[in-house]
Amino acid sequence: MNTEFRVEVASWLTQLGIDSQPTDGVATSVLIFACLLIAGIGYYITHRFVVHGLNAVIRRSSVTWDDIFMRFNVLERLALLVPIVLLDVLIPIVLTSHEFASVIIDRLLSSLLVVFIIRAIYSALNAGDEIADVNHVNRRLPVKSFVQLTKLFLFFIGLVVVFSILADQSPIYFFSGLGVATGFMMLVFRDTILGFVAGIQLAANRMVSKGDWIQMDKYAADGAVEDVTLTTVKVRNWDNTITMIPAYALVSDAFKNWRGMSESGGRRIKRSVNIDVNSIKFLTDEERIRLGKVNYLKEYLPQIFSEISAENANISDIDMKVNGRHLTNIGTFRAYLQEYLRRHDKIHKDMTLMVRQLAPTTEGLPIELYIFTNDIRWTYYEGIQADIFDHVFAVLPEFGLRAFQIPTGNDIRSIKQYCEQQ
Repeated sequence: MNTEFRVEVASWLTQLGIDSQPTDGVATSVLIFACLLIAGIGYYITHRFVVHGLNAVIRRSSVTWDDIFMRFNVLERLALLVPIVLLDVLIPIVLTSHEFASVIIDRLLSSLLVVFIIRAIYSALNAGDEIADVNHVNRRLPVKSFVQLTKLFLFFIGLVVVFSILADQSPIYFFSGLGVATGFMMLVFRDTILGFVAGIQLAANRMVSKGDWIQMDKYAADGAVEDVTLTTVKVRNWDNTITMIPAYALVSDAFKNWRGMSESGGRRIKRSVNIDVNSIKFLTDEERIRLGKVNYLKEYLPQIFSEISAENANISDIDMKVNGRHLTNIGTFRAYLQEYLRRHDKIHKDMTLMVRQLAPTTEGLPIELYIFTNDIRWTYYEGIQADIFDHVFAVLPEFGLRAFQIPTGNDIRSIKQYCEQQ
């Protein structure tokens, strides 16, 4: 505290008839008690009128960010500085005749003042992080990482300043010694430094943000990002387990971020139904007429039949199915599915909508549905997908098709019973 200011205060007390430099123990104790009383009154006035008054104004304000500062007790922690400042001014004046005690208490109070200032800044930083979270700034920037780094920086600055006050040395003296310990700090705070660098890369490239759904098999992570800190990324998996991933691992290793799916408004369905190739055939006239009554085929069948008839007009021996072009049940089924999905109210019409035939395998001919639902919520997505394939399997017999299925125990027993009857 400024010596000239203390001299002026001591002179003012002398003019009031108060001995500012008592040598008597009782008088000193009384003056110390008076200093404590003044500090307490100063804190009470600041807390009762200033802090409570400002909090009342904050509660009535229309903005919300100041409510967060109030919830983190920023003003209350600033109010604690008042009694410390008062004691730091008055106690050394009272103990002028007790030089050693005066110096010790002065240094302790100055150190305590530094600690309380840093605590107030910590509260303000926590409030700032909460405000960024409420306004979804954390989705674009790793605010929490920067807050934690600032806290770490303030901690070391405060530690150096406190040591310099207690040792009555310039802070530069202690800062110069930090260069020697740089290698040790790099070793101890390796994850912190790597995490900070990774946080900058994650923010600059928008690789991951709070609320994103990420999948990282190496760390068994598959869920929503709950927190991005200076050293770790907290992921709540869909089974409600928690996975902690080092922040730098998201830069050095591969992971999948489903944010694009969430922002697009469509979630992909890519699933096949395997058709028994023995059930694939040409449509007869009776089947074509019957399927022509299907609402989703009323436009397709007449049009395609007209095209086929025009192509086959000049082909001889058209009764032979190998000659010319003919409708098949599998092709008609694909056309039906295409129209069915195009009219489905849960399918995203502005994204890829395709029913395609994949290469046949030993398990039949795969007919794949490559579509996007217009509801990305997991439970609703699964329900939409299930409803679609319920319908697909149910309509197969209408086209004379069968789904491929590996023989089960019942199939083997049926064959055995048939052989025994023969």
